[in-house]
Amino acid sequence: MADAATIAKLEEGFKKLQAATDCKSLLKKYLSKDIFDSLKAKKTGLGATLLDVIQSGVENLDSGVGIYAPDAEAYSLFSPLFDPIIEDYHKGFKQTDKHPAKDFGDVNQFVNVDPEGKFVISTRVRCGRSLEGYPFNPCLTEAHYKEMEEKVSSTLSGLEGELKGTYYPLTGMTKEVQQKLIDDHFLFKEGDRFLQAANACRYWPTGRGIYHNDKKTFLVWCNEEDHLRIISMQMGGDLGQVYRRLVTAVNDIEKRVPFSHHDRLGFLTFCPTNLGTTIRASVHIKLPKLAANREKLEEVAARYSLQVRGTRGEHTEAEGGIYDISNKRRMGLTEYQAVKEMQDGILELIKIEKEMA
Repeated sequence: MADAATIAKLEEGFKKLQAATDCKSLLKKYLSKDIFDSLKAKKTGLGATLLDVIQSGVENLDSGVGIYAPDAEAYSLFSPLFDPIIEDYHKGFKQTDKHPAKDFGDVNQFVNVDPEGKFVISTRVRCGRSLEGYPFNPCLTEAHYKEMEEKVSSTLSGLEGELKGTYYPLTGMTKEVQQKLIDDHFLFKEGDRFLQAANACRYWPTGRGIYHNDKKTFLVWCNEEDHLRIISMQMGGDLGQVYRRLVTAVNDIEKRVPFSHHDRLGFLTFCPTNLGTTIRASVHIKLPKLAANREKLEEVAARYSLQVRGTRGEHTEAEGGIYDISNKRRMGLTEYQAVKEMQDGILELIKIEKEMA
């Protein structure tokens, strides 16, 4: 059972949400009085409560989603809140649906979406993974962070061929290395206010680090928002090459460290927007004509379930008509389908941009 002080904080937070009439988060939309009352006293085996789940959304009323999972069990224990939010965000992944088994598909079906190099500046495919047997950020101890970093860095040092590289711990990092990683846009900073409020940044920078291969086309973030963010990227539009590199890496890492997986929800991570395949395939793309006709851009994006963001990701503007465009669906479809949908959408956007000339 949650203690009295936690429940009092929860009551206060619930009142604040109810009073916030301009709050548009999914948390506010789905946290009814009934659901709140049925969950407020519950506690996971690792000690996480509803407060851990909702505190970021209570503190940041401008959140889009507003909840995080403090540990894997939270997805089951607090499912009356998680399930409808997951269904809403992952359009059409109903509470009775089951995420399919992992399937990277025929990796040779992916191509260079912009062989002339006129539109796509860079291409990136990433996925998130959690190490089995460890909670997520709010419940991790300092010892956990150190132990996980040790496991991850020794696993990565075994990678070979194109994936061979170096692990750089954030702890004790020299100014030179730090600057080099900043220049490459590889370095992650301590979490934003949404993550801070979710208690995702404790013991910073202990246990955090960055691995990249010598060519700088493969990157792993250790203990940033997720236990592992595995990223494959390069300049230009060769999605095929980027995807194949990611698949090789994920399969290789999984042989060495088991990942947290849920029968219904697929791969589990800290944020409910990032479940199932956890795959986000994106391009930085220049579409000046469509940029001037935002409505048309959004219409095509919606047809292919694409998310259109500003150049620097969520909550940013498009600089110089350059957008960050990615697949929005990650659940209820395979890895192959998620990336294929994004490839089809990007090819269509380029076709329309050319026709608008």
